[in-house]
Amino acid sequence: MIVIMHPHATPDDVEQVKERLRQAGLRPYVAQGDERVVIHGHGNPRALDGQQVETLRGVERVVTVSRPYKLASREFRPEPTVVTAGGVPFGGDAVPIIAGPCSVESEAGLLEIAGFLRRAGGAALRGGAFKPRTSPYSFQGLGQEGLRLLAQARQVTGLPVVTEVMAPEQVEQVAAYADVLQIGARNMQNFPLLQAVGRTRKPVLLKRGFMATVEEWLLAAEYILAEGNPHVILCERGIRTFETSTRNTLDLNAVAVAKSLTHLPVIVDPSHGTGHREYVIPLARAAVAAGADGLIVEVHPRPDQALSDGNQSLDFAQFQQLVEEVEAVARALGRRLFRHGDEPGRQAARDGAVTGAGREGRAGAGREGRGDAQPGLPRPGEPDVPVAPAAVAAAPSPRRAAAGGGN
Repeated sequence: MIVIMHPHATPDDVEQVKERLRQAGLRPYVAQGDERVVIHGHGNPRALDGQQVETLRGVERVVTVSRPYKLASREFRPEPTVVTAGGVPFGGDAVPIIAGPCSVESEAGLLEIAGFLRRAGGAALRGGAFKPRTSPYSFQGLGQEGLRLLAQARQVTGLPVVTEVMAPEQVEQVAAYADVLQIGARNMQNFPLLQAVGRTRKPVLLKRGFMATVEEWLLAAEYILAEGNPHVILCERGIRTFETSTRNTLDLNAVAVAKSLTHLPVIVDPSHGTGHREYVIPLARAAVAAGADGLIVEVHPRPDQALSDGNQSLDFAQFQQLVEEVEAVARALGRRLFRHGDEPGRQAARDGAVTGAGREGRAGAGREGRGDAQPGLPRPGEPDVPVAPAAVAAAPSPRRAAAGGGN
């Protein structure tokens, strides 16, 4: 049983509901959201009549959910949620593309990539400052310096930043710089980490574990939601199967299944899903055709010199091709590619093919999860960073490290 309190409910109102649940043998679990309190009663929901609870002061409505993941379920929220991060909406009519290098390597290289992505149609900049690697001898990321460079790239280009956090003790540090906190596949069931990012209210990109079922993935999202953070974006990035011709098997079945089970937006990572750059564009097209709410891909100006995941990174020309082909698929489905500076009406007029009140209604009906960041501005506690030129020559790259990134 889930009890949704009125936005103006008092602490006494919340305590009264908790006590009523306890009397019925249910264990109350309180999540403080941005606008209201949600109380989840663990136990047999038949032990208490929901209509009785709805009569209590401060209660807006009561929802009975049969799924093990309560707050993530469409039973709890039938309409899709729209999560907005740094001005970029995930889950609506538009299809945003997150792109960037696997790892932040240098100031010059990152600014070169970010400047290109802004011009080419990228919606957000991805880049790893802390890298979970299969081998302890592989490049582990630049750490704090990588975070500073990501903040600088955002200030120069206005692209919001998506970067991975690997441990609960890193959350505060990374959240001071990032617009979106990424939970990698290996950490999908790191429950203390999920709870820690749930307490930040920052948008969270939750990658599916490579051995996880869809239900386990949604239960991982439930950990974040249960802490009061509604701003969760799911990411399918491939699962491990007997097939060896690709790095992973991109499970597009999971996109359709997840979107039928949850109101949360679902995006796809065809770079990790395939592990080979020649397959990234076809699978990106297929992901959008399957209903994905966005993409996240790896891009590097010189993939053969990348410190990690060069085999699956697109060069600039290939990324431009991906944008053009994904945009064509989106238009065929009555959707549009998200571009910074394009208002929906102007974008629709330019595309000439955005139709269907269903898609517009879908976007409008969704709850907007807004991060506390604005593109181009430093974060609280973030060091001042100088504005560098938007396009700079790339610094010489060190030797490429061993393969084996795993986010």
